[in-house]
Amino acid sequence: MKKVLVLIPVGQADKEKLLNAGKDCSFVFSSISGASEQEIREANIIIGNPNAAMIGASENLELLQLESAGADQYIAPGVLNAKTVLTNATGAYSQSVAEQAFAMTLALQKKLYLYRDEQKGAAWVDHGEVATLNGSTVVIVGLGDIGQYYAKLVKAMGAYVIGVKRRASDRPECVDELCLTENLKDVLPRADVVMSVLPGTKATQHIYSEEYFDSMKDSALFINCGRGNAVATDVLYKVLKEKKITAAAVDVTEIEPLPADSKLWGLENLIITPHVCGGYHLPTTLSKIADIAAANLKAYLANEQLRNVVDFATGYKK
Repeated sequence: MKKVLVLIPVGQADKEKLLNAGKDCSFVFSSISGASEQEIREANIIIGNPNAAMIGASENLELLQLESAGADQYIAPGVLNAKTVLTNATGAYSQSVAEQAFAMTLALQKKLYLYRDEQKGAAWVDHGEVATLNGSTVVIVGLGDIGQYYAKLVKAMGAYVIGVKRRASDRPECVDELCLTENLKDVLPRADVVMSVLPGTKATQHIYSEEYFDSMKDSALFINCGRGNAVATDVLYKVLKEKKITAAAVDVTEIEPLPADSKLWGLENLIITPHVCGGYHLPTTLSKIADIAAANLKAYLANEQLRNVVDFATGYKK
């Protein structure tokens, strides 16, 4: 009998999904903070994101179904046993993250961040012209589920959409043009908006160099809802302080939580949210994760193909 450890905060309906998918399994429903090291190391299947240090390359662990799309800490050497299959929750967060990125886009274009600051000082100040998505060129770096969901939103508003991805493929209907990551610098000068939703890998660390920002229009906007280490803190501060681009909005930072003494807090042209695009801030996300987990649990027990299997070399789903 397989031992299944569930660490996601499921309600009764989602709990039933999992129980039905693993009818012949033994279940323990706990939490990330509540699960003991013994429970983690005895489990054959874990649903959720356990403390990586507690896994210890457990030989018992056959399947780790993450509740996150990012798998950064679990692909590190020594965390998982070589036989452990790792799957992520790609697809569950597309609506949540894309909608916040879309809201950030409009907030920057309409200068709502400036008006919010004026409101705090009871100041009736007109900040002049605003931008629009209609006729704008939007570059989306990371064209997975989240990127494509965002692409549909901005395209519906009249934007010309350039999708940037690692590997060549057919062009999805939600984008007007495809570009490979290696050619990102070639399309940045055309961008009115750059929205990044890259995962945290060695290849994406500090990908947005000062040189990349220098190639962008000074009227351009930058949004990061992927991983904070895609741009160094000092670089982000410099390009915004020197107005090399007009403004930015980030849900992620290189160091999290962002220290209270960080220079980023004082930038007028930067919106910061504390990594709240994902998680369970949009209630439907949890049900989507439970659906993925239940489907993979059932498929694994039946020796069938799994969804969202992670490639350890890239950190992406295969």
